[in-house]
Amino acid sequence: MRLLDKRCQPCEGGTPPLGPEEADFLLSDQVPAWQRDGDWIQRDLVFKDFKTAVAFVRDVADIAEDEGHHPDILIHRYKHVRLRLQTHAAGGLTENDFILAAKLERLHGQRYA
Repeated sequence: MRLLDKRCQPCEGGTPPLGPEEADFLLSDQVPAWQRDGDWIQRDLVFKDFKTAVAFVRDVADIAEDEGHHPDILIHRYKHVRLRLQTHAAGGLTENDFILAAKLERLHGQRYA
């Protein structure tokens, strides 16, 4: 099943993180524009202006709330957005991170690319 067809599942403490091989597979197979940075995945995006970057972040917030899984978000240099994902309860990456990354990638491609 594609990650876009899944929903994030609630995580409790003790949820095991994915191993590096599984994380790298999901990254390359499902969200290749994202990069792994240790126990995180991240994506850097550049928009035409500050207002568009903020609109994107608002849309990200809506999706994150619907999924119950929230990225770290940084707007910098006025039109650059960095998204970082990790499942804090697991202390690393879980499938939820990749599900949300796939949905945020679709948002970017459909409305902002």
